[in-house]
Amino acid sequence: MTRNGAARKLVLVVVDGLTADAFEAAADSDRTPALSFLARHGEYGRAVSVFPSLTPVCLASIATGRLPDGHRIPHLVWYYRDEGRIVEYGSSFGALRAAGLTRSIRDAIVDMSARHLAPDVPTVFEALEDAGVVAASINFNPYRGRTRHRAIVPGVPPALGPRRFFFYNLFDSDVTGAPLAVRRRAAGTVDAYAAAVGRWLVTRDAFDFLVYYLSDYDYASHALGPAGAEAALRGADAHVGALFDAAGGPDAFLEDYDVVLCSDHGQSAVSETSRLRRSFAGLEVVVTASNRAGMVYRLGGCDESPRELAVRLDGDPAVGVALFFEDGWAVARRGGEEARFAPEGDGWRVDGDAAVVDAPDGLRRAWGALGNPNAGDLLVSAAPGFEFEDLAGRHHAGGGSHGSLDAEDSLVPMLTVGTAPPPASITGVAPLVLEHFGVANAPPAEAAAGATGAARGRG
Repeated sequence: MTRNGAARKLVLVVVDGLTADAFEAAADSDRTPALSFLARHGEYGRAVSVFPSLTPVCLASIATGRLPDGHRIPHLVWYYRDEGRIVEYGSSFGALRAAGLTRSIRDAIVDMSARHLAPDVPTVFEALEDAGVVAASINFNPYRGRTRHRAIVPGVPPALGPRRFFFYNLFDSDVTGAPLAVRRRAAGTVDAYAAAVGRWLVTRDAFDFLVYYLSDYDYASHALGPAGAEAALRGADAHVGALFDAAGGPDAFLEDYDVVLCSDHGQSAVSETSRLRRSFAGLEVVVTASNRAGMVYRLGGCDESPRELAVRLDGDPAVGVALFFEDGWAVARRGGEEARFAPEGDGWRVDGDAAVVDAPDGLRRAWGALGNPNAGDLLVSAAPGFEFEDLAGRHHAGGGSHGSLDAEDSLVPMLTVGTAPPPASITGVAPLVLEHFGVANAPPAEAAAGATGAARGRG
């Protein structure tokens, strides 16, 4: 972690949607030489994501070390109570249009970091650069940092990011010669842009800490299913290898850099779809659903309690677990069976059958999701094989999806090379990075969850 008394440079590689199974197979394959090289030189473990296991929520937890009740990003699509409108970060192009294309693009590109992320919770970029560490970020959001960057594209407002900041050609803190990121998404141009920027940064030794975010694997897995995305994984491997090449080869790279490699969430195969809002027809509620998680917000004219809303879902084959707060407890309901739970000391007080929340670290993740002040009054985790249609009726049936509490959506690979052992949750990444550089850390989400969740409970 240190060399000559100074912290070694650190690269955080986030491969969106990479399942633990897929990484473990890649670690033993000569078809993915970069990943297998890192696996041979590192320490590996499976880690758990957050709930909902959707990219904006997960990346916010990686960036802050907090559960959703701390960072306040609740979902891929959510109802903004303060402004009386839906926020849509990009479930599909149709969903962006349904929510208002111009407003949604601004929400996804700028306001997720600038306005929606909790202002009192520092990101890893802010904490490091306050300590004099030069941070860099490629295509990662939330990216909030201390340096104001002007957009390359006219009409896009400026953004606060880390010193070295690259975001899909919309923001480029330096001229790198990287190709256009979005010209042919299905052909892998987004990650090709990231790789070109990454090579430029490594060649110039231009950072102390780099977040290298690769999203094309998730894109392919949505279309083809997690079992059909091997070609995209080989592409991600080649883009990690591009960093090695820029440093003079794999061994030379590890001479200069420590590494954390992880995913934000897993993926599972989906074959059936459901329109969650049908269960609440005629009620004054807003239903926001996408992928394998949904939320229901009670409006002023809604006379039904969160419990009554949850009962409406009993018997729905698309619903795995319905969650809500009641009398200081979190309640999980599955097919009419219930478990009530709340933090107690270092563990949980449970009334009922805890198997109702049969998911990795399910109680902590559910509590952290419910306690988010921007979350709905009722949260829904989809049943295996099901996906909820988005605002435009789009879905990934026949491919892959994620968002639920289930293990396939929630377990991710976590590999560290040269730095601290791998954390058991993606909320442990930011504390690991700050510890690596000797920067004081704020209290982790786990310590704060019990104090904040009940106070934010609704209904």
